Amino acid sequence: MAGKVKWVTDIEKSVLINNFEKRGWIQVAENEDWNFYWMSVQTIRNVFSVETGYRLSDDQIVNHFPNHYELTRKDLMVKNIKRYRKELEKEGSPLAEKDENGKYIYLDFVPVTFMLPADYNLFVEEFRKNPSSTWIMKPCGKAQGKGIFLINKLSQIKKWSRDSKTSSFVSQSSKEAYVISLYINNPLLIGGKKFDLRLYVLVSTYRPLRCYMYKLGFCRFCTVKYTPSTSELDNMFVHLTNVAIQKHGDDYNHIHGGKWTVSNLRLYLESTRGKEVTNKLFDEIHWIIVQSLKAVAPVMNNDKHCFECYGYDIIIDDKLKPWLIEVNASPSLTSSTANDRILKYNLINDTLNIAVPNGEIPDCKWNKSPPKEVLGNYEVLYDEEMAQSDGPERDPRGRAGQSTGAKGSRARDLGKPVLTTWK
Repeated sequence: MAGKVKWVTDIEKSVLINNFEKRGWIQVAENEDWNFYWMSVQTIRNVFSVETGYRLSDDQIVNHFPNHYELTRKDLMVKNIKRYRKELEKEGSPLAEKDENGKYIYLDFVPVTFMLPADYNLFVEEFRKNPSSTWIMKPCGKAQGKGIFLINKLSQIKKWSRDSKTSSFVSQSSKEAYVISLYINNPLLIGGKKFDLRLYVLVSTYRPLRCYMYKLGFCRFCTVKYTPSTSELDNMFVHLTNVAIQKHGDDYNHIHGGKWTVSNLRLYLESTRGKEVTNKLFDEIHWIIVQSLKAVAPVMNNDKHCFECYGYDIIIDDKLKPWLIEVNASPSLTSSTANDRILKYNLINDTLNIAVPNGEIPDCKWNKSPPKEVLGNYEVLYDEEMAQSDGPERDPRGRAGQSTGAKGSRARDLGKPVLTTWK
């Protein structure tokens, strides 16, 4: 199969060409006949579509799993996590333990979410339990903050429905699906501003699950100081951290792009909250990522030609509890600052080194377990084969610092670090 790479930006193209050149693939690149395909999510659907009749050979690999949307569509991510919780509950797993109010103790890492229009009645029931709450609505299939808005009254939902030219919330297959989630109205603030984390996670295979955490993530800050005031619900410069939105603000700084490195965030938290608390926070973030991948692993089409680099968006509240907001299939590789360009160049370089070690001709049959020296800024986050071979006493069954022993009882002393294979 000969095909053209579909580039999102010229920056992505130049970065990839440089990396291919290092591996001696530049002649192949010039002919636009690739052993390695860097594809958009739209292109990947065509490649794996039954109608097209494409068949990838052993020396061809692609950068998306066929049904990556099971994790990267907002509604499907929540659906799969809910299913995962119920399955663990049926199995009697200690992970699915609930408190006296029926709330998950360990699996409560996604804000309360409903799908609209399908779950409208369920949402109304939940809304009326706490009518002063704020909710955030997002279209399921869009990115970069497009179509997002906040509401705190049921009348605003009805107005949205009318504006969308629908008369009821029943059987609206033609209407665009939205998710509505309880808004995290107590975010951790730095300098009075809201921020979130963009973290990169590489999955080389889902069965067995093997994933890598990139150490060079960053924080994205809003340009306007945060306020929970209902009069500011329409001000996206207060509430949404997306660079695609913030770069249009009057206070946007084009030098640093409103970004901090993860290492700077660690230093800040260690100096203000302490090292132990900071380590616990990042262990919990890593644990959330692994659980989200485990949730979709059974339904993911684990094609041997595929790997994927996801962009995870995490928000931390003022109690230092991390929340998974969404997962991006095509995290932006466009550079907004000089540091951004360096980070993303290294990200692509390190990703390629793991996907195709030693710059050799791709081979989808290799065991996808690269040597440590090629990991670069990646580190192994979870290796299912290793976890299983080490026995149940090392299989992470709880939040960081809360693993279970061979008999399934959680460690009593939650303050002590527990050895885990996913860290």
